[in-house]
Amino acid sequence: MGCCFSKQAKRKESAKESGEQLQQVDGGESKQYSWDKREKVDPKDYMFNGLKDETIGRLPDKVAGQQFVIQECQNCNIYIFDHSATITIDDCTNCRIFLGPVKGSVFFRDCKDCKCIVACQQFRTRDCRKMDIFLCCSTQPIIESSTGMKFGCFQFYYPELAAQFKDAGLSIFNNTWSNIHDFTPVSGETNWSLLPNDCKIQDCVPLPDNEELKTVRVSMDVNRSIVPVTWGQRQKKSDESCLVVFFAGDYTIANARKMIDEMIGKGLSLIQTKEVAMKLEDAKRVFKEQATEFLPLLEHGSVVALEFNGEGAVETCQTVTSSIFSGTKVFVSESKTSSSHDIDNFYNFADIQMGI
Repeated sequence: MGCCFSKQAKRKESAKESGEQLQQVDGGESKQYSWDKREKVDPKDYMFNGLKDETIGRLPDKVAGQQFVIQECQNCNIYIFDHSATITIDDCTNCRIFLGPVKGSVFFRDCKDCKCIVACQQFRTRDCRKMDIFLCCSTQPIIESSTGMKFGCFQFYYPELAAQFKDAGLSIFNNTWSNIHDFTPVSGETNWSLLPNDCKIQDCVPLPDNEELKTVRVSMDVNRSIVPVTWGQRQKKSDESCLVVFFAGDYTIANARKMIDEMIGKGLSLIQTKEVAMKLEDAKRVFKEQATEFLPLLEHGSVVALEFNGEGAVETCQTVTSSIFSGTKVFVSESKTSSSHDIDNFYNFADIQMGI
């Protein structure tokens, strides 16, 4: 890897030297190049290193999509209230960490006794132990040579967070937090588990007590979470589930959130969510005879699908969609019998699509 880096550095240096040689043109005027206009970045502004017993962080717009490094910190409260490109966390012990949306990967290495809230495209740990992680991850999370790992669903709010998810290219509805892949399983042992459904996030990662960071209007109320809090791969409470699909439009996200609030209020569980683009053949496979009426809507963008679980889930979903979303085309499973096929068909297609 060092060899590749040095080659890249040599190419940049060679280009810069060439630019300097050609700088005097057009009667002595200096020609500007892209690297002359580029804002200089100090790596120290994007790193926490060797801290102990501190509360520290970055406010919104202070990271702005850059890479970030956290290493060798002990007993610290760390908050990154912004979106970033990638984040690596190395050799940290007994820390509480919040990471705003990460466009690429979050990689924990050689960390222990940490409690974290993380939103990212890819999540991985190596040589870690005893960590509690409230996670939103677009792809399957991976642990390697790690033990005592516990996972819960991301839940967090502050006013800038929704825009940061968009800037990082993440959907709040694509979250595989409970679908963990253990790269190094040990026969007869369990290296990871799911946190209890009633585990309070504020008991793991407290609100910041630093005066500067307090200016971020954070809420840990589960009902205000930017990411819908899903049941995940825990044992379902009922054998009846229902698929509800909203199609792209001006109010898709608002409608999906309204539906979630209504169903939770009626005692149903939100099992999983997904936002994904559908093609003609996909719609025919999932919606079958109803596909024709939905086909024109697919041209406007991705659909948002919700799976609800609980006794009477199908009838409850049908009643709510007909009364609240009467002017909006929504797919709802027709019966308890067909709903399981609807869910399998949609999420099998979605998993394949997301894996491409």
